[in-house]
Amino acid sequence: MIRKFCRDIRGNYALITVITMIPLMGGLALAVDYTDLLRQKQNVLNALDAAGIATALKIVSGASDDATKTYAKDFFETNLTSVDPADAALTVTLPNNNTGGGTLKMCATLTYHPYFLPAAAMLIGRTSTDVKVSACSEIRLKNTLEVALVLDNSGSMTQLGHGSNEVRFTLLKKAAKQLVDQLAGQAQTMKQVSKPVQFSLVPFAASVNVGPANKDEAWMDTTGVSPLDQENLDWSTLTSANSPNQWAQKSGNYYYAKGTAWDATQLNQVLTRFSIYKWMKRISSCTKNSSNVCTSNIVYAPIATWGGCVESRPYPYNIQDTAASTSTPATMFVPMFAPDETDNTESKNGHLLPANNNWHADITTSTNNATRQKYMPKYFNAGVGNKVTPAYGSNAGPNASCSTTAITPLKDVSLAAGATAVKKAIDDMVALGATNVPEGMAWGWRTLSHAAPFTDGRPEAEKGNDKVLIVLTDGANTYYTPDSVSAQNYSGTDYQWGGNDLAGSKALYSSLGYLAYPGQTKPFGSAYTYGRPFLGTSSDVSKSDYSNPNYSKAMNEHFATLCNNAKTAGVIVMTIALDLDASKTAEAAQMTALKTCSSDSRFRKNPNDPSKPAKLFWNSTGATLSDDFKEIGNELSNLRIVG
Repeated sequence: MIRKFCRDIRGNYALITVITMIPLMGGLALAVDYTDLLRQKQNVLNALDAAGIATALKIVSGASDDATKTYAKDFFETNLTSVDPADAALTVTLPNNNTGGGTLKMCATLTYHPYFLPAAAMLIGRTSTDVKVSACSEIRLKNTLEVALVLDNSGSMTQLGHGSNEVRFTLLKKAAKQLVDQLAGQAQTMKQVSKPVQFSLVPFAASVNVGPANKDEAWMDTTGVSPLDQENLDWSTLTSANSPNQWAQKSGNYYYAKGTAWDATQLNQVLTRFSIYKWMKRISSCTKNSSNVCTSNIVYAPIATWGGCVESRPYPYNIQDTAASTSTPATMFVPMFAPDETDNTESKNGHLLPANNNWHADITTSTNNATRQKYMPKYFNAGVGNKVTPAYGSNAGPNASCSTTAITPLKDVSLAAGATAVKKAIDDMVALGATNVPEGMAWGWRTLSHAAPFTDGRPEAEKGNDKVLIVLTDGANTYYTPDSVSAQNYSGTDYQWGGNDLAGSKALYSSLGYLAYPGQTKPFGSAYTYGRPFLGTSSDVSKSDYSNPNYSKAMNEHFATLCNNAKTAGVIVMTIALDLDASKTAEAAQMTALKTCSSDSRFRKNPNDPSKPAKLFWNSTGATLSDDFKEIGNELSNLRIVG
């Protein structure tokens, strides 16, 4: 009977059902807990996202740190519709404490208390059954901005703006200051971000002025290592025979100061362009005899001090942001020094033509005009003719073609002092000289750079920051032959017929130097075959065509490469053609070059082809310039939206 009972299975269904219900009910309990966990987690995520956007907007409105954190917590907890606020913790990392800047980071931790898990946990001896879930959200606030205003300061800016009764320069100054005010107003609400908007100013004409206060900076060539330092200067002519107390001795590639007339800071040191500025002396006053000759009480003073303009670096460094380094001498920045050109005049078509920049007596008996131009003793002979020698300031004498005011490095316009400094620098600009857009744009880029010469820019790899170049010009790139402009008005000459080029330089001196260097060899090797404007240019630029249109063509090629270099480096380029005439070949080419140079908008579509972005190029007139700058301001504002 016992064996029969054991073989009977008719009542096992109930037993099996009881046994299987245990895991089935456990699974159902876990499913309920898991579903509720997901529901609460999603509620926390939704509240976190909503609080992030709302808190970002609160920051933009100018709220304090404490007010922002309180607001974030209240907003987050209000949106926890199905979660007890006591079970959800929020941490807020404000942008000024968050690496990278410009980003608000918010993290929430949910502590979930299961319904059924505690009972199951008791069976395995666990005392804590809470589940913690964390999530973070980062909100990019308005981007920080670094804007370089690269503005044409050439002489043509004094002409009336098309469609306006004001000159272009006045219109430009108003529009540029309007832009600074527009962005400064927004920046002043960005209290959570350090230096939210910065502006630099780069006035340019034939050259760019980096500021004479920078003469001792490490990026300036104070030791004569650059191959440009001895360009147009022949130190070998300063000998002990013609200047026994102040002469030069060559050793290797350099010339060293010898003689008792040098002071201890210069003696036995390399002679550079800075040496000439320091040691050129003039007779500023004296007591004269009846023959008008200085006889006593002679007072000496400097002929000129360096005005702050620098040479354009040799290709390819002229169109790069490569840091200056003595290990690569061509990267160093060299002070401009316009040589005193020959005293001789040229008779042409019945007119007597002087040199364009004759500011000192040659004092050499050589009849070779290239030799006379490079003759060094003239700069150290203060007593020439025992006459009072004139002093020279900006855009005159050795500072010829240095006509612009100095660069203003990046200033934080969220501060009143910064905005005021930039606007004052705009007001102080003067319109004079030729047009070298590539040189201006290259220096604009350098003001945005984190590396020297100007180090105020944020690191290029920093997130949430845009570097913007705004380049405006009212004319084609220009570099002039000596006979294409009015020469100096000397007694007995007819300056309206241009200047002579008896020394064979082929161009007016500017930051590009001359086009040809007859009889001169590079200090470090091979002879010059042509000047810097032709270096690195294609076969489309003739290396033997010494004409203004060919010079412009060479500069345009450098400009195009520079634009690509800057954009490749992540710089946003905005370009403005002011009052350019498409019916004129040179100006039409400049308009095309400016448009090609510009970056694509991130926000606006091309009105003629909505599938493509709009170009950041404005074809402005005097009448539209103000409105165009407002549109530029709106574009810059869009770069700084909450996202």
